[in-house]
Amino acid sequence: VGDRGGTVDPTNLAETPFGQPGVRQVGENEYEVYMVARQFLFQPGTGRPLTLPQGSKITFHITSPDVIHGIQVVGTNLNVMVIPGQVATFETSFPEVGTYGMLCHEYCGPAHHTMEGLIEIVPPSEFNEDMLVQ
Repeated sequence: VGDRGGTVDPTNLAETPFGQPGVRQVGENEYEVYMVARQFLFQPGTGRPLTLPQGSKITFHITSPDVIHGIQVVGTNLNVMVIPGQVATFETSFPEVGTYGMLCHEYCGPAHHTMEGLIEIVPPSEFNEDMLVQ
């Protein structure tokens, strides 16, 4: 992942798109995910799965407000370091319906081993507006 994602003020994410993390539709079969990795969870993804439509173009934007984290999506080649104030941006697609685990692969504190989440890929016909940030 290069530096095309830019930077944000990690102490003031509320004034950025990361103030409301989630999925946004930006075109036909194109979505953006704004995700925050913080001690010790992914927003969205921990507590409630991040739901995305199968086969769509997905652009992830991920940052952290606190310490260095990582995100690895198990069973894929998605593996990114998340640095406070830096925005990691990358594009991907999930061709198969299924559930993928996410985990933090950079030690981020005493509860690091609990930092995990889920991505649920659903058929496009099951994806709806309730799954988007409003």
